[in-house]
Amino acid sequence: EKADAVIIGGGIIGIMTALELSERGLFVAVVEKGEVAAEQSSRNWGWCRQMGRDPREIPLVLVALEKWRKMNTRVGAETGFRQCGILYMSESDEKFAEKEAWYRSVAQPNKLTTRLLTSKDVAQLAPGSLRTWRGGLFTAEDGRAEPFIAVAAMARALQKRGGVVMTQCAARGIEKTAGRVSGLVTEKGTIRTDTVVVAGGYWSRAFLRNAGVKFPQLGVVNSVMRTGPRDVGFKYTVSGSKYAVRQRLDGGYTITHNHLSVAELTPGHFRQYMQFRPLLKLDRKGVKVKLGTRYFKEMIMRKQWRLDEISPFERLRILDPKPYNGILNEALHTLQQDYPAFQGIEVKERWAGMIDATPDAVPVIDAVAKIPGLFVASGFSGHGFGLGPGAGKLMAEIITGEKPCVDPTPFRHGRFGWFSKPTPTTGL
Repeated sequence: EKADAVIIGGGIIGIMTALELSERGLFVAVVEKGEVAAEQSSRNWGWCRQMGRDPREIPLVLVALEKWRKMNTRVGAETGFRQCGILYMSESDEKFAEKEAWYRSVAQPNKLTTRLLTSKDVAQLAPGSLRTWRGGLFTAEDGRAEPFIAVAAMARALQKRGGVVMTQCAARGIEKTAGRVSGLVTEKGTIRTDTVVVAGGYWSRAFLRNAGVKFPQLGVVNSVMRTGPRDVGFKYTVSGSKYAVRQRLDGGYTITHNHLSVAELTPGHFRQYMQFRPLLKLDRKGVKVKLGTRYFKEMIMRKQWRLDEISPFERLRILDPKPYNGILNEALHTLQQDYPAFQGIEVKERWAGMIDATPDAVPVIDAVAKIPGLFVASGFSGHGFGLGPGAGKLMAEIITGEKPCVDPTPFRHGRFGWFSKPTPTTGL
């Protein structure tokens, strides 16, 4: 009936924010319309990286990686985190020039441990390739974790500390008293609180819109698959030509296309086109556009509802997009051509997740100025799993008024005004 803070969303951002607040002595409740980490938080690649990031995210991901290294001890369970190192391989002069530009402009100024590699270096780190690589980047301090088990372990740790995780419990909207948050209305009743954090991933925009808050965010479908176990001769998490690969705890591999997703058009894509045009231009080769049934489903979805009415979140508990098998087949075929050790490997499962993207591909972690007590942590643009522990810490610090661990300015909500000019640098 009452909580110091209520978090909307049981993904990694919501759970880590709740855990941080709980560790500060607050009584926290998480409300989740479906199940813990049932959407993008369990469907991502499982990469925990600093390499290749937008420079605005670098300070926060360094905080996150430090927390990842201690996560198993912190939550008292296996999260799958391993500091395995991540390798980017470039097949052409053009691709190598892109990697070198990031190295010179981001890695070196931030004193990262990333190494710029020669062709020989790549062959030593990832032996067995039939392709001669032009060069690449390697960051030994980057790592991997298991999305499906990690967030569940974090949620259990929160519950052991006295936090509440309510699944199958959709948030409908906020109640206000004298202009500020005084409660959260859910399908199961009202929770009295003066602090609400919207960490709903793809659904954040719809919830905020109903509350009268503008939040530019679009969905992009990313397809992934996993294989059975096999020893392929290298241990690093690797991004190559049209594929990205990481080893799993079970000995298999999570494989995806390293730069190809699908924007399934909705009315929101057209309404927000001008804000997202710079990102679409930057990622024009990496995002395919498709008009299908999602457009019509979202066209008829209610945009406004009263707090005593059934919300859209109760009508679709878990967003489960279909994987694009053509994209996955291209990734696997190219990987098998480059590394014959992968030929004949058994594909166990294919799936897809919905990435929540902002116009500059940098998340919002901030208070909503027009409604005191309302906060947002969303729009992680495919980067949220690795950032999660750092994002949770920063959100908790903003809520409690502590000195933030990093400069929060790049993550402010107000940067997306009518006359703003989003400047994406790395894409999705």
